[in-house]
Amino acid sequence: MADITARVTMPTSARKGEIIEIKVLARHTMDRAVDAPGLKPSPRRIIHSFRASYAGEEIFRMALSSGIASNPFISFTTVATETGVISFEWLEDGGAVYSRAATLVVT
Repeated sequence: MADITARVTMPTSARKGEIIEIKVLARHTMDRAVDAPGLKPSPRRIIHSFRASYAGEEIFRMALSSGIASNPFISFTTVATETGVISFEWLEDGGAVYSRAATLVVT
């Protein structure tokens, strides 16, 4: 698994049934294939998908493209149902998968 610098902002705890906001920002070097005369092309490295899972269930998915910032900021909400891990994955054209996780405690 490759590495990425990502910032996840979300509450560490919530009441059951509460709507929580989750914000993620990934810092990623978006490498586009070089097309200048005389330069060697390199493989494209662009994040094309993001997905989030809560207690093993997918809660959010988003398709990304080169028209979106190289450091994508994503904000979404979910309902706190149980204590569990919220995992985040970014998928890159080059086949790399970047991941982060945070635990939400539900009272």
